[in-house]
Amino acid sequence: MKLSKSEEQLMQYIWKRGKAFMNELLEMYPEPKPASTTVATLLKRMADKGYIDYEQLGRSRRYYPLVKKKDYFSKHINGLIQKYFDNSPANFASFFTTETDLTQDQLKELQQIVEQELKKRQQ
Repeated sequence: MKLSKSEEQLMQYIWKRGKAFMNELLEMYPEPKPASTTVATLLKRMADKGYIDYEQLGRSRRYYPLVKKKDYFSKHINGLIQKYFDNSPANFASFFTTETDLTQDQLKELQQIVEQELKKRQQ
């Protein structure tokens, strides 16, 4: 199950904090902040989907992620590649490097990352 845009925004805050009470999460939102009932509903849906859990501390709940940020985005990037780029990482890389406003330095940095990964895999 995927997260909605609102749930994903809240998940970003949970990943950033590690563990957080609802009032701490509410503070992270820009103005105008959502109602606490809205955030409570989002938290319940996210828990039901298995993305977060909580520990009960008195009358308060401290929420924490069950899914790592890296794992979440890796799954979604792979889904994008499959859905929009004919399951071809090369098509994705070509699109990314030609259709974004990357500077020459950024392209060189990407090249170094690819070269380092190739060296690691040759060993």
